[in-house]
Amino acid sequence: MVLLYGFAAIIAVGTILLMLPISSQSGKSMGFVNALFMATSGVSTTGLVVVDPGSFLSLFGQIVLILLAQVGGLGYMVFVVLIVYAIREKPSLKTGLALQESLAGASSAKMREFARTVLLVTFIFESVGAAILASFWIKQFPVGQSIWLGVFHSISAFCTAGFSLFPDSLSSYQGSPLINVVIYVLCIAGGIGFFVISDLGHQLAKAVRGVRPRPLSIHSKLAIITSVFLMLAGTGIIFAFNTRSMSVPLGKQLWGAAFQSISASTTTGLTTIDIGAMSSTSLFVIIILMFIGSSPGGTGGGIKTTTFALMICSLLALFRGKNHVDIFWRRVPQDRVDKAFLTGLMAISLVCLGAFILTVTEDSSFLSTLFEVTSAFGNTGLSTGITPGLSILGKLTITVIMLIGRVGPLAVGLSLFGGPKPIIPTAKYADGEVFVG
Repeated sequence: MVLLYGFAAIIAVGTILLMLPISSQSGKSMGFVNALFMATSGVSTTGLVVVDPGSFLSLFGQIVLILLAQVGGLGYMVFVVLIVYAIREKPSLKTGLALQESLAGASSAKMREFARTVLLVTFIFESVGAAILASFWIKQFPVGQSIWLGVFHSISAFCTAGFSLFPDSLSSYQGSPLINVVIYVLCIAGGIGFFVISDLGHQLAKAVRGVRPRPLSIHSKLAIITSVFLMLAGTGIIFAFNTRSMSVPLGKQLWGAAFQSISASTTTGLTTIDIGAMSSTSLFVIIILMFIGSSPGGTGGGIKTTTFALMICSLLALFRGKNHVDIFWRRVPQDRVDKAFLTGLMAISLVCLGAFILTVTEDSSFLSTLFEVTSAFGNTGLSTGITPGLSILGKLTITVIMLIGRVGPLAVGLSLFGGPKPIIPTAKYADGEVFVG
């Protein structure tokens, strides 16, 4: 239960802090349900909000919210790993399995090295991003405010949290190349996964030393190719069915389409377009992008790009009459393919259950409801605008979905039911025929 207990403890602390009068600009508590929702949204790096962080929360409340997103984005298990090894203790078998699942499969021997890499990469990207953003906003706001805006949005983008201190997110900067590019880099770096960044870093270091780099790992290739394909496809469809009809210059249209595609694909949730005013086609495409999400070992959510890619490759292999999956001239273990389909099935079941509950409790269109639930599961934070008006049961439902989406369906199952059990030989029954398809 280490995963759920850890997240529950962090959410509880965040809820208490956000309920304090000093967390709001008016000096009034936002209430338990709203504080729980915001704390869970922060820890899960979702970004769905029931109050506007920029106008409702005080500086103290904003700091609490972004710290929750920072811990959630890095994965609180990273801190657990560092603490465990700092006191020179080894994690138990069950805790090790939970750590391994939370860190997207990092082996026990490499957990400490992986945790250090995560912290270093995070510091570099967030500090550089904050400096560039602050230097841009210093032309519009006082020095102190511009620095805070830079820090807040840099952390929010890299941790794919999607929180913004502007009431319209980043819509005012839709045509700004600098804001767009910096946010692109931050959310792609956070969403592509620390394994891929580490792999690319090693290749670059070898190239600088004049050493011929070895090819990228299969995981990195698959994650990069799938991510690029989804982002480009999403940009093209959103441009064709949404931004092209906007009465703005072509450059702004392309910036807007690319921004929303990347934001959905990396499950960041920042916007430069009014989501509620988008066409049904664009909303449906964004739902798909949010459901697939980012890559393993990163700050984003969703079922992950490599999971989706394995499912597609498995189907292609089946159509070709092959009983195994080959990718980049390597055979993928069957247990990985099984895990991909299991993850996808559990995710679809969770989204369907959440959508069913909200169709009962809320008075919204089905597309808006499905969009909201998928955004919560994918930890994206995009919304058509129905979040603040959700009922108490609706808010609690979205809160649970955000938490499961962040921890991961399989990790939740591991936390609830423990690690793999020893296989006890049992009698083998005769084969039975079941027709499918």
